[in-house]
Amino acid sequence: MIQKHERCYIRHVAHIPLEVEPYDANHQVSLQLENVSVGGLAFKSANDIPVGTLVKIRISDINPEFLVDGVVQWCKPSAGAFEVGVEFLGEEDAFRVRMMEQVCHIEQYRQKQLKTGRVLTVNEASEEWIEKHGADFPR
Repeated sequence: MIQKHERCYIRHVAHIPLEVEPYDANHQVSLQLENVSVGGLAFKSANDIPVGTLVKIRISDINPEFLVDGVVQWCKPSAGAFEVGVEFLGEEDAFRVRMMEQVCHIEQYRQKQLKTGRVLTVNEASEEWIEKHGADFPR
């Protein structure tokens, strides 16, 4: 079952800060999003999060804020930390995930431009990316 959830969707690399809060905890943990797909996302955590744990996922660095519920499907040790895979719970989250995927592409575009010396705000990068690639983005 672990491999099924890890490989059933194409994942897109994304390095965006996110907050994960298990429903049975009173604290949020700030983490780095590793990748996102239609079915879920993966991140690195300093702590083991048990499979089956219900979590709230928040990405507040984007507007509007991305907030979704999920369930931990796999957790495995990796270089002194843990890689955690979360599957989204609601079918309505599919559209929101597609939007999040687009945000990831825009952030990658912004970072690529930064490497060439162009400093773009998120809004400037969004406008440019949508103009250049929006028509090709799968719906």
